[in-house]
Amino acid sequence: MDLSTNYLGFRLANPFMPGASPLVDDLDTVKRLEDAGASAIVMHSLFEEQISREQADLIKNVDSHEDSFAEAASYFPKPDEFRLGPEQYLDQVRKIKQAVKVPVIASLNGITNAGWLKYALLIQQAGADAIELNVYYLATDPDESGEAVERRTLDIVKAVKLAVKVPVAVKLSPYYSSLANFARRLDQAGVSGMVLANRFYQPDIDVENLEVHPSLQLSDSSELLLRLRWLAILSGRVNASLAVSGGVHTPVDAVKALMCGAQSVQMVSALLQKGPNYIKAMINGLKEWMEQHEYESVKQMQGSMSLQKSPNPAAFERANYMKVLNSWR
Repeated sequence: MDLSTNYLGFRLANPFMPGASPLVDDLDTVKRLEDAGASAIVMHSLFEEQISREQADLIKNVDSHEDSFAEAASYFPKPDEFRLGPEQYLDQVRKIKQAVKVPVIASLNGITNAGWLKYALLIQQAGADAIELNVYYLATDPDESGEAVERRTLDIVKAVKLAVKVPVAVKLSPYYSSLANFARRLDQAGVSGMVLANRFYQPDIDVENLEVHPSLQLSDSSELLLRLRWLAILSGRVNASLAVSGGVHTPVDAVKALMCGAQSVQMVSALLQKGPNYIKAMINGLKEWMEQHEYESVKQMQGSMSLQKSPNPAAFERANYMKVLNSWR
């Protein structure tokens, strides 16, 4: 039975890998992930804000004026709240690359085309085999068009592509006005992969203290459905590899993602809850499912349920919409 897959140009033993998360902060955990069968290691993001602060020496300035501008300073994490600063991040890339034999995918998170992008080259020089760009941006300005939002991401992608030779993937939000068109434009810009999809974390309100505070909830399998839709829509329509991120908790979840067109399966919440060794359980569960359903390879199932298999995808989606509305009794 062949579980191998191709992602970002790498031939991987299986589709499973940890997604961007704090799991990579500890080298022992990284080694346990590889021992459990992880086919690649995806690092958590290095943020534009971290790099910009270091470059402008704003850390000292924020600390020294903390009492005077407490409210403004509180909008951003303090420097020591970031797990790894820019230099420490590069050092961690080197350490992980030396510790494992599987590909190491670093991550950059930013929203402007500025000097922080030079870190893409530094990350490559540190040994990363690929870079995942996470352009986490919520458009709140009513004067900013959707085209301007997309252009910003395309400019960042093009700048990184010019700087590095390693494969570049983009982690996408599912909320672009025409995600299929934007994905094609990214494809034309030369990205090697697309990760579906970013989670927009929803803040909560403290009604007693009149404060907004972050609210982090781990995913469950219900979040996979949105990813399946876009995987199925994009599969076969872009040259870039497709990865699923968010909502994969069981082997059947992985089967669904692969059938919709995923080449790799990134997991975070399930690994945080059940530990690094859960990757081995996912691999064994996938094997068992494939044996029961007489699949000889992962490639055989990849894209088998994509919308490309439908002669009229738009009509298929609309018909499905009507069926869902009429399904409640």
